Amino acid sequence: QVQLVESGGGLVQPGGSLRLSCVASGSIFSSNDMGWYRQAPGKEREPVGRITSGGRTNYADSVKGRFTVSRDNAKNTVYLQMNSLTPEDTAVYYCYADDLIYGAIRRYWGKGTLATVSS
Repeated sequence: QVQLVESGGGLVQPGGSLRLSCVASGSIFSSNDMGWYRQAPGKEREPVGRITSGGRTNYADSVKGRFTVSRDNAKNTVYLQMNSLTPEDTAVYYCYADDLIYGAIRRYWGKGTLATVSS
C-alpha cells in the first residue's frame, strides 16, 4: 500500500551539491523513522542517515558534516541534502520509511536514484 518515490539524482561535479527527495504515498498507520541508504559500485549497502518522527537525526561517519537529512511530515517526504560531494559518494541512493503496525515495524523502500559525482 505504501510507495516511496525518489527524485533528485543526477550528475554533479566534485564539490557540488544534490538534494534528493523521497515522497511516501499510501496509508501509513503510524509514521516512524525515515532515512537513506546507498550502494556504491563494488561496495556493500551502507546506511547514510536517518531521522525520527520527532526530527532527531544521525549519520554515517563518511557523510557526517556534509549531508543533512530532513523531513516534512505534512508532505510525507524525507530529503537528503548532499554537499561537498566527492567521487566516493557516487552510488544508488535508497530511501526508506518505517511504519508501526500492530506493534511491529514494517520498512518500505524506494526504488533508488543514482547520484554520479564526476568531472
